[in-house]
Amino acid sequence: RKEQEIDSKDAIILHQFSRPNNGVPSLSPFCLKMETYLRMADLPYQNYFDGKLSPQGKMPWIEYNHKKVSGTEFIIDFLEEKLGVNLNKNLGPRERAVSRAVTKMVEEHFYWTLAYCQWVENLHETQKMISVYGPLSDLLKWILCHLTKGIVKREMYGHGIGRFSEEEMYTLMEKDMRTLASLLGDKKYIMGPNLSTVDATVFGHLAQAMWTLPGTRPERLIKGELINLAMYCERIRRKFWPEWHHDDDNTLYESEESSEASKTHSPLQDFSFYSRTETFDEEGNSISHTPDTDYTGHSLFDSDVDMDDYRDHEQCK
Repeated sequence: RKEQEIDSKDAIILHQFSRPNNGVPSLSPFCLKMETYLRMADLPYQNYFDGKLSPQGKMPWIEYNHKKVSGTEFIIDFLEEKLGVNLNKNLGPRERAVSRAVTKMVEEHFYWTLAYCQWVENLHETQKMISVYGPLSDLLKWILCHLTKGIVKREMYGHGIGRFSEEEMYTLMEKDMRTLASLLGDKKYIMGPNLSTVDATVFGHLAQAMWTLPGTRPERLIKGELINLAMYCERIRRKFWPEWHHDDDNTLYESEESSEASKTHSPLQDFSFYSRTETFDEEGNSISHTPDTDYTGHSLFDSDVDMDDYRDHEQCK
């Protein structure tokens, strides 16, 4: 197929995997991390679901002014340098060090146990979520999922974590999740009352346990004992993904008011530009939002679900 030319002049083009069909933005923690980061930083971007990997064989990757950058860490560094954004401006040197350590734990350790759960143990459910269309869609999904299963098992073995038994891997996963829950405590975000880059990372991974792994051990853990992580995911989803709706939403984490407010949803953004600052009401008047306006640092049990922000988004759709 002839490649389509993309004009990335002064525009962030985000290349990522296609949307799954279960209402979740992505089955890839890194794609979800990157798109959530762009929304947190309030940077306009355009999705491009071409399925083409970066020259380094990575996904996601971006193009900006015809410059190609892959690897979420390098993408964020690039955007901070070029566009002057910085979600970590409120962090001191020690907090930045802790943030990086948490990021590496999540991306280099917790990620692999999630991948095993998604592409090996729970493959049948994952196959249902893949979006493939056409007369041979079922066959193509089966092939894709089993190819991915083989790749994940091989890479996990090379990493080292795949050499343990399934029970041992889930023990490691549970330790990571309990560490995150303890670190979060009753704070609004991982590092305190303000958003930082690590929140995009943690959310991108925990969201997989919340919404893409039905019936599995990580889902039972996050929706049961580690409920502060579930409330954390819901808080970020409502603030930065007002159009994201899941048919199996658990109202345990919602108030009656929020349940009423969430009955109307619009589709996830695909190819059109998305920007939280360039949102318009029904009369065409521009409505401005900021990535985070609550610096009180109240406990997550003190109405920290940001429903005012959520209703603002609902009015803007």
